[in-house]
Amino acid sequence: MISTVISTDAAPGPPRNEPLARRPAARQGPDLFHGGGSDQDFMTWDRLPEGGIRAWTAGKSITVVMPDGGHACWYSNPVNSNTGPRNWETFHIDQLLRWIDANFRTYAEYDGRAVGGFSMGGFGALKYAAKYYGHFASVSAHSGPPSLRRDLSAVAHWANVSSAALDLGGGTIYGEPFDEAMVSADNPMEHIESYRNKRVFMAAGTSPTPVDPFDPLNETEVLAGQREFRAGLDQAGIPHEWHEEPGGHFVRPEMAIRDIDGIIARLRQA
Repeated sequence: MISTVISTDAAPGPPRNEPLARRPAARQGPDLFHGGGSDQDFMTWDRLPEGGIRAWTAGKSITVVMPDGGHACWYSNPVNSNTGPRNWETFHIDQLLRWIDANFRTYAEYDGRAVGGFSMGGFGALKYAAKYYGHFASVSAHSGPPSLRRDLSAVAHWANVSSAALDLGGGTIYGEPFDEAMVSADNPMEHIESYRNKRVFMAAGTSPTPVDPFDPLNETEVLAGQREFRAGLDQAGIPHEWHEEPGGHFVRPEMAIRDIDGIIARLRQA
C-alpha cells in the first residue's frame, strides 16, 4: 500500500490518496477508483471490520485507488463555496487519473479502469461513468442513489444540505435555486444510454433499521432510486447486475467481494 499527498489548486489539502497495488510493479494491470460516503474519508473502505478492501483484493491483479473527497464532496465542483476551492470533480478526473497513470503501470484506457463506491461514492461512480464515458468500463454503486430528481429532488437537496454543513461553509453543490443544467448533467437517470457497453453493478438494502433515524431515509430513497434506474436500463436493453439484500445503509462484504471479482473479469487482464 502506498499513501500519497498530491498538491492541487482544485481542492484544499493537500488531498490524500491510497493506491493499493496488488500485482508485481513490473506488470501492467487494471485499476479501480473507489469512493466513500458522506462524512467518510479516503481510508473508509480499508477500515471495515470485515477485512476491508485490502483483504478483499489480496492476491488479485488490480490497483485500487481510494481518493480523498472531503466530507461531502458529492464528486462535483460546487456552484459556490465559502471555504476555498472544493473542485473535487476536477481533481479526480483531470488530475488524479493522469497522476495514477503516470506513476503506476496501469492501462490508461477504457477497458483498464473501473469506478465504484458506497452511498455518496456510489452516486459519484454512476455520475463519473456516464459523464466521462470513455474513462470507465465498469461502474458499481453500493447503496448509491442514481436519481437526483425523484421525490421532489430529495437527493439533490440532501447534496446541498450535507455539503453546506460539512464542507462548503454554507455554500452548496447545486445552488439555491438549483442550477438545473448542472443537476441534469450529474443525474444518472438522465443519461441511461451512457451505461451501454459497461458492466453495471448495484446493491441496496430492503430493511433499514429503525434504531438509526437516518437509515430509513437513506436506504429507502436509495432503493427506490435504484429500482427506477434499473427500469430505465431494462427499457433501453442495457444489461446490469443488481442485488436487493436485507438490512439498511452499509457496505455488505459479500457484495463487495462479488463486485471486485466481476470488475476484474470485465477489465483488461494483467
